[in-house]
Amino acid sequence: YDDRVRFSRRAQEIAPFHAMEYGRRAAEMESDGTHVVKLNIGEPDFGAPPAFLAKIRKISDGRPLPYTGALGTPELREAIAKFSRDHFGSPIEAERVVVTTGASAALVLACAALIDPGDEVLVADPSYPCNRSFASAFGADVRLLPTGPERRFQLDAQLVADAWTERTRGVMIASPSNPTGTSMSHDELVATVRDVEARGGWRIVDEIYLGLADDVDGRPPRSIIADDPSAIVVNSFSKFFGMTGWRLGWAVVPEEMVGVAEKLAQNFYICPPTAAQIAALECFTPDTVAVAQERRAILRRRREVVLDGLSRIGLPVPVIPDGAFYVYVDVSGTGLTASQFCDAALTQAHVALTPGKDFGVEGAEDYVRLSYATDEDELTVGIERLGELLGSL
Repeated sequence: YDDRVRFSRRAQEIAPFHAMEYGRRAAEMESDGTHVVKLNIGEPDFGAPPAFLAKIRKISDGRPLPYTGALGTPELREAIAKFSRDHFGSPIEAERVVVTTGASAALVLACAALIDPGDEVLVADPSYPCNRSFASAFGADVRLLPTGPERRFQLDAQLVADAWTERTRGVMIASPSNPTGTSMSHDELVATVRDVEARGGWRIVDEIYLGLADDVDGRPPRSIIADDPSAIVVNSFSKFFGMTGWRLGWAVVPEEMVGVAEKLAQNFYICPPTAAQIAALECFTPDTVAVAQERRAILRRRREVVLDGLSRIGLPVPVIPDGAFYVYVDVSGTGLTASQFCDAALTQAHVALTPGKDFGVEGAEDYVRLSYATDEDELTVGIERLGELLGSL
């Protein structure tokens, strides 16, 4: 572009996503023949479930795959509602399910529906950067609330109440959370959303990793929907079902928001991918759910491998993750900032990690995120290489 093209303030101010940048650098190194252990991206290595892929092959026979309704096919919306009722204790109707082009689109719809320029929105620090970027893109004044290990890197009712002002319009919550892998207790989450509701605020709750969360007292994790039917709850096929590249997610919205979400979806992206919607029905069969649960157990074993390995080489994890497949590692004792540590890990140890500055301000140069969504052999090699790096510092 020539100098007369002026990009928007939004485009100029948005920060790069460093996890992807380290991924790009790792790919360049691999193209030169270097083996890089990639622990920077939250992408399960299992791939989509076999039954889903078989269905994709079957419908890829040249048949027409026209647009569906903007909210998704009725069959998929009903299947998601039933899955939510059976697995997350969410008593919802299919009419409240909005199928989207990945969970990112669900968050975009929610922000577009709820945010006006100048609205204040409360978000945890650290947190997934894209969530707050969506809010900022629609003009929100995003306030990052420092959490830290003493709060398990999560919001709580008191922190939100203390931060609330007359300009505050809502709160974005992620439990379990990226980058820390930690969850709010269900009681604390209920207390938080009820206090926000009492103040007239909206609640967007990201439950993308809920299907992978640890059981609590022998019971599977519960959605917030049963306790807060007016919350906007976002979920995805990407993590529990391992379907990152197929770009399919969903939101459960209050009844009065369904029509608003439909108009926005029609204008933003017309409809979710038709082929992925048709094949996604295979995700809710008993066999495929069993496959996903087996993968969940594998991820738990990988977590133990990583935690044991990090302890052995002397890298502390202040809060043990109980949900998403991440550990938030404290590198402040190495003498390097998180960014310097990630650079050294990549260039010297050939291990790709993500620095804390991707996720906020609080502790940004003290922590790095490690994703254990890859196989145990790679994790073991990565930990060994990091141990050698520490020995060389």
